[in-house]
Amino acid sequence: MAGALQDWRQHKRPFAAIVSAPIFWLVLFFLVPMGIVWLYSFGQNVGPAAIEITGTLDNYKRATEWLYLSIFLKSLAVAALVTFICLIVGFPVAMAITFATEKWRPWLLLAIMLPFWTNLLIRTYALMMLMGQNGYANKGLGAMWDGASWLRTLVGLQPLEAWTPVQLLYNNFAVVLGLVYVHLPFMVLPLYSALDRLDKSLIEASLDLGAGHFRTLMKIVVPLAGSGIAAGVMITLIPALGAYLTPDLMGGTDSQMIANVIERQFKRANDWPFGAALSFLLIYAMFALVALQSLRGSRAKVGAH
Repeated sequence: MAGALQDWRQHKRPFAAIVSAPIFWLVLFFLVPMGIVWLYSFGQNVGPAAIEITGTLDNYKRATEWLYLSIFLKSLAVAALVTFICLIVGFPVAMAITFATEKWRPWLLLAIMLPFWTNLLIRTYALMMLMGQNGYANKGLGAMWDGASWLRTLVGLQPLEAWTPVQLLYNNFAVVLGLVYVHLPFMVLPLYSALDRLDKSLIEASLDLGAGHFRTLMKIVVPLAGSGIAAGVMITLIPALGAYLTPDLMGGTDSQMIANVIERQFKRANDWPFGAALSFLLIYAMFALVALQSLRGSRAKVGAH
C-alpha cells in the first residue's frame, strides 16, 4: 500500500487528470447549488419571485418553533422505528444468505437487489394496490373472515358479521410499512458484507463448547458483525429521515414527515428561504448522526488497540 501511495505522489499529473473531472462535476452540480440554497436560508422574500440575502436568522428561529420541531422529532422517531424493524428483519435474511450454499447465494443476493431495478414510484404504487381497500391484503383477510364465519356456522355458533375492509393506507402504519419495504435492502447488504467475512470456525467452536444458538448469536455473531450493523443503521436511518415520496403517497394528514413540509414550502407556500432553512436543519442533523457514528468508530478502534 505504501508503495502504491508513493507511485501516486511521483505521478501527480496523471492523478490530477483523473480526479479533476469528478471534482469539477461535484463542485458544479452539488456544492454550488447547495451553497445557493444555504444562502437562501439567510434571506427573505421581497417579491413573487425575488429573494434578498439579508443575513437574517429569522428562518432558523421559525424552524425551531414547536410546530416544526415536533414534526422533525416525529420524523426522527419514524426513521428510528423503520431502522429497528429493518435490522430485526434484515439480520436473519443476511445470515440465511451467508450460510446458503454457493449455488443459491447469488440468486438470493439477486432477489435482494432486484427492487433497485424498478423505479421507486412504481414499487410504491404496487404496494398501495396491495394494501388498498380492494387490494389483495384485504381480500385475503376477508377470505379468512368468511372461512371463520363458515366454521362457526358448522359447529352451531352464530356466524360473524360481514367483513368490513381494514384501512391499511393513509396512516402511520402505512408509512412505516412502506419505508421498511423501501429501505430493507439497504440494511441487508451491509449486514451480509460483514457476516460474509465472519470466521465460521468461531461459531462452530462456540457451539461445541456448549453455548446454545441464541447465546452464540449474541456473544459471537453480533459483536463481530458490529461494523455491518453500524453501516446498515446509518445507510437506512438517514434516507428514512429524509423520505418524501412514501409519506406523501401512503400517509394521511397526520403522517407527514419533515421532507413533506419542506416540499410544501418550496412548491406551494413559495417560501424558499424558510424551506432552505428547514432543509439545512435536516442536513445538519444528518451530519451530526454521521459524526456520532465516526466518533463511535474511532473510540472502538482506540479501545481495540
